[in-house]
Amino acid sequence: MSLASLPMYDRPEMRDAHDRLWQEIRARLGDGPETLTRGGDLWDHWLSPGLVLSQTCGLPYRTRLFGKVAKVASPDNRLPDCPPGHYFSIFVVRADDPRQDPAEFADARLAVNESVSQSGWGAPFNYARERGFAFADTMETGAHVLSAAAVAEGRADIAAIDALTWRLYQRHDPQAAELREIGRTTPTPAPPYITAITRDAAPVLAALTDAIDALTPADRDTLSLYGVVQVSDAAYQAVPNPASPAG
Repeated sequence: MSLASLPMYDRPEMRDAHDRLWQEIRARLGDGPETLTRGGDLWDHWLSPGLVLSQTCGLPYRTRLFGKVAKVASPDNRLPDCPPGHYFSIFVVRADDPRQDPAEFADARLAVNESVSQSGWGAPFNYARERGFAFADTMETGAHVLSAAAVAEGRADIAAIDALTWRLYQRHDPQAAELREIGRTTPTPAPPYITAITRDAAPVLAALTDAIDALTPADRDTLSLYGVVQVSDAAYQAVPNPASPAG
């Protein structure tokens, strides 16, 4: 049974555009499920032998999926001061918090979406390590938007939100006005599109590329998806893996 999912940025406001993207992909491939799978366990999606297309995070890709899936491409989200196929995280704090540098939050509470997230945990961990400090207190929220809410509501003091999620959060969530940016991490390879290890990735890449081109400008802007590029596996593997968060 074939499966396709696009879970990384599938906000309610984006689902129709994601559905149209998938239909464009499916028409070009000539096979695949009629609809995207939503819900369920992402590891089951990513490791399914019937996987046609999904998107995963860079940290799971390099630590648990490498060699078990085939990478298709990396997205070009047109993030500011960032190469195509890469992304970064933005440190956000409450708008009225006077601290200006992430290092001032070493002993404060960092909201982490997941311990296996590159943008929510790997990026801030490496940012801190490169600057000689560590985030000593973390809480796991389950999603970037929940991390942002935890900071806005005072349950946490700082969070690292991936730049595309932050763009979408500012676009759609009024609570974003209660937060402000105080720093950015170094760009790393963006969440890659993947297919089953047994599937030839080349036709999937061609279908994905043409499907993005076939979207209306409005749908491309809705998804912040303007194309795909090839980023080497070596670039993904070069990103240091973080230790487990401290609770």
